[in-house]
Amino acid sequence: MAFLNHLLVCVFGMGSWVAINGLWVELPLLVMELPEGWYLPSYLTVVIQLANVGPLLVTLLHHFRARWLSDVPIIFTMLGIGTVSCALFAFLWNVTSWVLGGLHSIAFLVLTFFLALVDCTSSVTFLPFMSRLPAHYLTTFFVGEGLSGLLPSLVALAQGSGLTTCVNITKPAGTTSGPMTNRENRIPQGVNDTLATGLPGTAASTVHLESRYLPANFSPLVFFLLLSSMMSCCLAAFFFLQRQPRCPEASPGDLSNSQVTLHSFRPQDEKDLGSPGPADGTKDQEHLEGGLAPQPPAHLTVIYLLVAFVNALTNGVLPSVQTYSCLSYGPVAYHLSATLSAMANPLACFLSMFLPNRSLPFLGVLVVLGSGFGAYNMAMAVMSPCPLLQGHWGGETLIVTSWVLFTGCLSYVKVMLGVILRDQSRSALLWCGAAVQGGSLLGALLMFPLVNVWRFFSSADSCSLHCSA
Repeated sequence: MAFLNHLLVCVFGMGSWVAINGLWVELPLLVMELPEGWYLPSYLTVVIQLANVGPLLVTLLHHFRARWLSDVPIIFTMLGIGTVSCALFAFLWNVTSWVLGGLHSIAFLVLTFFLALVDCTSSVTFLPFMSRLPAHYLTTFFVGEGLSGLLPSLVALAQGSGLTTCVNITKPAGTTSGPMTNRENRIPQGVNDTLATGLPGTAASTVHLESRYLPANFSPLVFFLLLSSMMSCCLAAFFFLQRQPRCPEASPGDLSNSQVTLHSFRPQDEKDLGSPGPADGTKDQEHLEGGLAPQPPAHLTVIYLLVAFVNALTNGVLPSVQTYSCLSYGPVAYHLSATLSAMANPLACFLSMFLPNRSLPFLGVLVVLGSGFGAYNMAMAVMSPCPLLQGHWGGETLIVTSWVLFTGCLSYVKVMLGVILRDQSRSALLWCGAAVQGGSLLGALLMFPLVNVWRFFSSADSCSLHCSA
């Protein structure tokens, strides 16, 4: 039963962000068909941020009308909307409408809003629900959340999403290749034209290399149906999970030990933060029923700030520049960094199950270390299209390793901060979700004008790029 419960929690956690993550990894195929082209990621960024109205409403209801708020019906509704929306995506993703003098993917954008509403709201509903289960299941939940990015990436790799080849393009002089550069994690088309003069009496022509996407192994319809099946599995897992007793592994002895631990806590005993508590959820239920507050306000403030900062980096700031930091080293480096960093997330969650450490100083060191790797990734993005050690295997190794360690360090921190807040109370987990969404929103709002408006970062095409030594 314990293994089955862990499996259900993992599948439940996978549904938190699998829909939006799946949408992003499918973009290389979508932008070739939809009229928005490479402007599509900019539209998606705005639509996803608009969906933060969901967690905002839940947080306000929790604060002002807590009795109106029930996790179970809200989660059932969200997962149902996500499952149906993914299924509709399979058939409506390429349907366009004539709006404001041009074709636009209205159905695509509307369905994106509903998917984003589901995933954003999961931050303030899934985590509070986990307070019903023993504490050690929260780490399994974060493993599932990590898989929400890994599984769609693996499906996209099997589909051949984003794979390119270099082709020669010849055009008459005076025409431009009209490269459409994607500003959000995708590959731009050719730049760096070369002028070739033809025979006397003939017009000069432009010859250059451009990136061209290879045909996919299966269509977006199949991809979105697979995504819908993942959401339906999450819905089924939650159905069985919410029927479980709140604390199936608790015992009277555990309850006594929890009460002693909680009542003997003092703010000056900072070292207690680093010592693991009982492996059951009785202690947390006592927090809910007895109104106990084992964490001093100063520590809670630091924890919420760390949650917001870490999620701003991992969900808003760095993902928006991954193409710029990796693509200059070639498509292999880009795919390795995207895939291996996606794997690093659930692996870090597994590690936290066997090597937990709740010490705030230790987690602070990991935040600094992970931020250092993120700073290197950002520096390479700023230096695009000519970053350090471009064209050398050492440069490719460094950028892939940096992305993996950046994701791994901060994923471990996110899990342990969630565990600490889970031991605080159900309300602390709800505000943890609000900090997750708030940090992600601030990170996205910071990067959107830099990337899409002021175009602070320069794109690179591995087929035509030549940097001087």
